[in-house]
Amino acid sequence: MKMQLKKTLSILLLGGLIAAPALKVQAGIAGYWGAIYHEDIEERIPGPEAGDYAGLPINDDARLRGDTWQSGLLNVPEHQCKPHPATYGFRGIGSLRITEEIDPVSQQVIAFHTYIEWMEQKRTIWMDGRPHPSDASPHTWGGFSTGHFEGNTLVVHTSHLKAGWIRRNGIALSDQATLDEYFFLGIDGTVLTHVSMVSDPIYLTEPFVRTNGFEWLAAAEVSSYPCRPAIELDREFGYIPHWMINSDDAREGSLGFSGRWEIPLEAARGGAHTAQPQYIDVVR
Repeated sequence: MKMQLKKTLSILLLGGLIAAPALKVQAGIAGYWGAIYHEDIEERIPGPEAGDYAGLPINDDARLRGDTWQSGLLNVPEHQCKPHPATYGFRGIGSLRITEEIDPVSQQVIAFHTYIEWMEQKRTIWMDGRPHPSDASPHTWGGFSTGHFEGNTLVVHTSHLKAGWIRRNGIALSDQATLDEYFFLGIDGTVLTHVSMVSDPIYLTEPFVRTNGFEWLAAAEVSSYPCRPAIELDREFGYIPHWMINSDDAREGSLGFSGRWEIPLEAARGGAHTAQPQYIDVVR
């Protein structure tokens, strides 16, 4: 009897395995991740200096926007609670949480939801093949993201972004910018490498590529980040901190930066060529 029962169970289990649809195993990126800051730490933590556009593939319009930027803008109540846009958020501070949204029937991943504590940065990466919305659809800080796996690499494309920035010293992005990302999981599953490529027909002459990483956290605490704007400095009603276009104050940023570090002004002003290795020969 026992032998017959075992034989019957073996047949049923084998039949079940054959009949069940194959589940595609993907990289396990869900969980808690701590940002690794050693790459570009001066830019990402204390922040870049005014007038430092070196290595950025920007055009003259972007330089003009950057020159008129004044750090006091961040004290204006309307600007105090802005989260980083998707084009910058993954390079900011705070732990990253990635959660899966699973279809209860097929058990396939519908979406990944990401959350970064600082200013409660939230994104949804749709994995179910849905198309991007029409050009008339609203633009948000996180944009509209769709993704798919190529092997164990998560590939993401994001559109419908609000006008934002790629460096925290006034170098702007338009609302026509798009973002392409690649998430590579390390062999042992403890390091997540993030590659971002930002394109913008208004302010960039070519895609701007950056990398940064995260390390897996066995335990993490991620809390909410309530933000309430307040009047921090007394200013004339309606005044927005800025420098006038083509004024001496506007030009002082890059002049001051190049002078402090004794580098050519041309290098400080940026451009795609300033990121190329052979540019060092021009600087010499």
